[in-house]
Amino acid sequence: MSGFTRDTKHYGDRLVYEPLDSKWRRYHAMHCGCGQDWLAAHAIPAGFTVLPRGKTSYYGLVGPGLTEGVDESALTANALWEAVTGKPGTQTWYEQVNVICRSPEAEAQRKAANERAYAPRREQAAKAKNEPATPAQLKYLASLAERVGRERFDAEFVNAVRGTAIEPRAAREHASTAMRRLTKAAARKLIGALTAE
Repeated sequence: MSGFTRDTKHYGDRLVYEPLDSKWRRYHAMHCGCGQDWLAAHAIPAGFTVLPRGKTSYYGLVGPGLTEGVDESALTANALWEAVTGKPGTQTWYEQVNVICRSPEAEAQRKAANERAYAPRREQAAKAKNEPATPAQLKYLASLAERVGRERFDAEFVNAVRGTAIEPRAAREHASTAMRRLTKAAARKLIGALTAE
């Protein structure tokens, strides 16, 4: 979600506004409609500076009326709204600053919470790399193989098994025979590739 934050790990001691890019793109399209990128065409020329958040796609904005020269007890995104949409901001409520604690204890708690949340998914993904493809996956792959043709099926099969112990399809091997050698994970990857436009 968009919001004001202080995060010493990513921004030092600066107050930043982290915009939700999809939300601001939508605002821009609805209220401006110039067809340009809202950040490059409007926010940066208006004096806002982009601060990348590590190696992720997230970022913070700083600038006049948003994070500079403002009362931190009465924060709004009105200055950014005006720059992006060309209309005066109408935000009448004030936003809180999300302060992210980076103490060793807080980081350990965050890491433990992530482990609890994502460990089951990692286990499931690891099992899928070794368990054979399900009958439902094989049936769906058979229908896809007929639909896309041998050339595309073979090319996507090679990509799906790359980096695994599964051999690519042999020259005279039936597609159904090759598919039975797939794991759940490889079958899922192949299905995704064959159904992509």
